[in-house]
Amino acid sequence: MIFHQPAKLFFGSGEIRNIQDIVRNELRAGPSLLITDKGLTQTGLPEKILAELEIREVFDSVEQNPTSLTVNRIGALARRVKPDLIIGLGGGSVLDAAKAASVLATNPGLIEDYEGSAKQSAPPLPMLAVPTTCGTGSEVTRGAVITDTRRRFKMSVKSAQMYPRAALVDPDLLATLPRSVVASTGLDALTHAIEAYTSRPANLITDQFALQATKLVLGSIEAAHQDVARHKEAREALMYGSTLAGFAFGNSDVGAVHCLAESLGGLYDTPHGVANAIFLPFVMKFNLRVSAERYKDLATAAGIREENSLEAASKLIERIVSVSRDLNIPGFSDLGIDRGQFARIAEASVQNGSNPSNPRQAGIQDYVDILDEALAG
Repeated sequence: MIFHQPAKLFFGSGEIRNIQDIVRNELRAGPSLLITDKGLTQTGLPEKILAELEIREVFDSVEQNPTSLTVNRIGALARRVKPDLIIGLGGGSVLDAAKAASVLATNPGLIEDYEGSAKQSAPPLPMLAVPTTCGTGSEVTRGAVITDTRRRFKMSVKSAQMYPRAALVDPDLLATLPRSVVASTGLDALTHAIEAYTSRPANLITDQFALQATKLVLGSIEAAHQDVARHKEAREALMYGSTLAGFAFGNSDVGAVHCLAESLGGLYDTPHGVANAIFLPFVMKFNLRVSAERYKDLATAAGIREENSLEAASKLIERIVSVSRDLNIPGFSDLGIDRGQFARIAEASVQNGSNPSNPRQAGIQDYVDILDEALAG
């Protein structure tokens, strides 16, 4: 059993006020490259960080599913401006783009050259991850998921050296999130926890993080969705649950939910959290025959008291469906994807690197069946 977590975590409400001290005294970094997105730029938060730190350049054009073209642009920028540190400020897309760009900052070529595990020869540039959504977990994981624009396929770039040097996790940064983003990213965190607990590589340590994350996310997401600015305890619990889920799946893995969600993201640019939320209950039903006991554990963590494993698992699935409905998550049919594309989506899902980690073996026809069930609602 192995558990690896080299990222130094700074967690707490108001922690963003300490970013100057973290960069200068903890990371001992000078000029930095700030990576963010247009939506966050409009909030004014990047400007506050600019005032605190020596920022050599800002790149604020990361899209909702970061592409290889974007990462290659950031990599070229990093090579030109030669910062001491890359700061990723944003949701999972920004953090993944920043981690991938940190590889290109110190290594030649394009990000496509580094698909897979530990392909770089030089250590990536140090990175500080500052998540502003409650679903990524990317601030404490060793990989980045990037859309290869040529193949329209979400590829993984992974390395033990790609963990951020530090993660600054401040729940107060959630206070201005739109309700729809609280919903989709919060359910993304729940998916991370559930898949980490049921995936084949799960172990005793990842199990503890996954169970606690499930409890925290399901116990807080509805209040946070109702009014994330007012419900301080809910946003703190949701952010904490998201980070714990990152600890879990970062050392375990995810499964078929992510395989489907990443396939849709690569092919149709579907928002990752929305796709995870849509497919989670349907994949859970598919895995039920081999994961009932594990689902019972998760149900118990979420406060569901039921002795029979299948009953407990079924009630957990029902609760997730109910929460998704209350949070206005769209149905699969709302995405407008033609059934004629299901085989293509299924093929991409089977090719996903996390497919072997799913607790139940899933082939092309299995994925097509799951898509059919999701379409029928």
